Amino acid sequence: MTWTVSAEPPASPAATALWRAYYTEVSDRYYLLHQGRRTDPAELEREITAHTWSELQPPRGTLLVARYAGEPGGSAGVLLLDGGTAELKRVFIHESLRGKGGGRALVTAAETTARSLGATRMILDTRHDLVEARTLYTHLGYEETTPHNDAPYAEHWFSKPLSGPR
Repeated sequence: MTWTVSAEPPASPAATALWRAYYTEVSDRYYLLHQGRRTDPAELEREITAHTWSELQPPRGTLLVARYAGEPGGSAGVLLLDGGTAELKRVFIHESLRGKGGGRALVTAAETTARSLGATRMILDTRHDLVEARTLYTHLGYEETTPHNDAPYAEHWFSKPLSGPR
């Protein structure tokens, strides 16, 4: 089976379900690690409804949805920050589908999307406990850099030059 990746509106049913799965996982990981508990359901709902991710729409952004065997399995966002820099946002693959190439497919599609928006460099941030993500980024040629933002949960920052079309 193979992955397909395509742009999708952030409010689509697939994107909404993936955002819920993403936020649930990263939030639960954080609270389990730091407070020994899962995310409070009311807090989870507040966070999910507070973010529309409307910036992940043209002309400055794109939300990508990856499907495995036709079913939504992951998502990633690309946001053009300036004429040459794009930010990779909220890369997610359902846990049951990890190790099947979806992360690579999403990040590769995100890089292609960033180039089409005029970016020559991709940046991102992630947390220390998201080991799978940091491993993927390093494997795909991203190098750890000094901080480029002061996001509250960011603990690692990465950058990669984007060469010509692939």
